[in-house]
Amino acid sequence: MEKVILLFSEVYKILYVLIPLLVSVAMIVWLDRRIWAFVQKRRGPNVVGPFGLFQTLADALKYIFKEIIIPASSNKIIFILAPIVTMTLALIAWAVIPFSEDYVLADINVGILYIFAVSSLGVYGIIMGGWASNSKYPFLGSIRSAAQMVSYEVSIGVIIINVLLCVGSLNLSDIVLAQEKIWFVIPLFPMFVIFFISSLAETNRPPFDLPEAEAELVAGYQTEYSGMMYAMFWLGEYANILLMCALGSILFLGGWLAPMDIPLFDMVPPPAWLILKILFLFILFALIKAIVPRYRYDQLMRLGWKVFLPFSLIWVVLTSGYLLYFDLLPVY
Repeated sequence: MEKVILLFSEVYKILYVLIPLLVSVAMIVWLDRRIWAFVQKRRGPNVVGPFGLFQTLADALKYIFKEIIIPASSNKIIFILAPIVTMTLALIAWAVIPFSEDYVLADINVGILYIFAVSSLGVYGIIMGGWASNSKYPFLGSIRSAAQMVSYEVSIGVIIINVLLCVGSLNLSDIVLAQEKIWFVIPLFPMFVIFFISSLAETNRPPFDLPEAEAELVAGYQTEYSGMMYAMFWLGEYANILLMCALGSILFLGGWLAPMDIPLFDMVPPPAWLILKILFLFILFALIKAIVPRYRYDQLMRLGWKVFLPFSLIWVVLTSGYLLYFDLLPVY
């Protein structure tokens, strides 16, 4: 009986994170479209529901009732598995995200490695979808995505080393608590900027949306997908975007910590601060999509390998040298 109760409590905790996450994905799609419209001086969703709030729900219903078409020449099993893999990996990464000191699904000691590993596996869903479609455009889009993700995962990994040097722990809660005196965005500001830009490339967001560039690849790896299978790719993509925003908030913006230790800020619950920081970073994501033109593929690769990676490595040397010289290396 105790095991059954324990099982139900764990399922409740999972749903407590998963359901708000799925609702948040729906809401940020609406916010994304409203921000693009605002920047470009046009109207966004404004008809279905107040301020167009139900537009995403209407789109979701459309995807549910649309016919799922599987190309006759495709590898049908892998074709079906691809969006499932993409969405599942995007959701399970949230298991180690701490919303407060007391609330995290899995407070493991290697939380940052867990996120890094799961996000790295995300490319498999895209490659599977592109290859299984048995079409040139999806295959080219999936190959682009693989090269792009590998390139920028390396930079993100080196950037994270700077944070870990300052903390001395791979636990995400420890990283947040280490920022009680000063957020890492201040001493590591160049790393925050590179992390943010690399996150755009990691999640295939403009100006780095080459895997699904409609100008030359129709829709890239998603070309042959329709109905709910297409929507699962879309859900996975936005869940990944929120994940990178959450990771940026935890690594550089103090996670659930308030900006200042004053009574007014103490009235705000810790999870609300994390949500506000995620929202702030997502607004930056949306603004960049509305403002910055798309890079060429060679420019994308050059930026990752010849600019971000060398600069990140140099900053690791500077950070470790500074901490060692002033005897500030954490001891655990």
